[in-house]
Amino acid sequence: MKISCIQMDMRLGDVAYNFAHAEDLVRTAVEKERPDVVVLPETWNTGFFPKELALCADRDGERVQAVFSALARELNVNIVCGSVANKRVEGFFNTAYVFDRAGEVVAEYDKTHLFTPSGEHEAFQCGWHTCRFELDGKSCGLIICYDIRFPELTRTMALEGMDLLFVVAQWPAKRTMHLETLARARAIENQMFLALCNSAASDTACGGHSAIIDPWGEYLAHAGDGETTITGELDFSVIEGIRSSINVFRDRRPELYKIK
Repeated sequence: MKISCIQMDMRLGDVAYNFAHAEDLVRTAVEKERPDVVVLPETWNTGFFPKELALCADRDGERVQAVFSALARELNVNIVCGSVANKRVEGFFNTAYVFDRAGEVVAEYDKTHLFTPSGEHEAFQCGWHTCRFELDGKSCGLIICYDIRFPELTRTMALEGMDLLFVVAQWPAKRTMHLETLARARAIENQMFLALCNSAASDTACGGHSAIIDPWGEYLAHAGDGETTITGELDFSVIEGIRSSINVFRDRRPELYKIK
């Protein structure tokens, strides 16, 4: 499986520009890299997050589904469409959508851990479920940004058989070391591939450094800062050998763990 992560720069609150730019970047990535999966970052439709959220959030994902369902079908590519600021009857959500090659929505996920230091919990409602799905027959999961600081969330999905985790983010440049360390740790401890797509949003000083990481924690592709696209090839046949040689799932002692 070949994955392209689009480290997009977006304009805060400029939805028309961001949709047009995201579509152009996806088309360019597919033309140049011929990936099986294209990934966008967190809240690419609005940036993270404008004061006038009520004016620029999607409405129940209608626009993102209309545009990217058709695009996935046209280009015959899976699109992990990052996340979008999304308005529902219950309030605002930070919602990720995943489209398969036929343009079908195969996953929809509301960010479960909201970043309280920035006031995200005051603008958005939190989600209440994990996100598991298949792309081209591979078992995948998805988390959003701050979620990566909660290893129990990723481990829960890994215990269900996940082989590839997508992480979409608007992670600030000043904490890039944390993002890189956490991403590699999640891949190593769960013996899975991880595709991290961070924003390069200049408006909010996001730090980029998107990465595609193998189950040993090695980079298959790694970006710097600034808008760019990285592509990596995943060989899923290595997972069985890694998990059999260092069998952390067999050697777990869940009877001792007190996480609630």
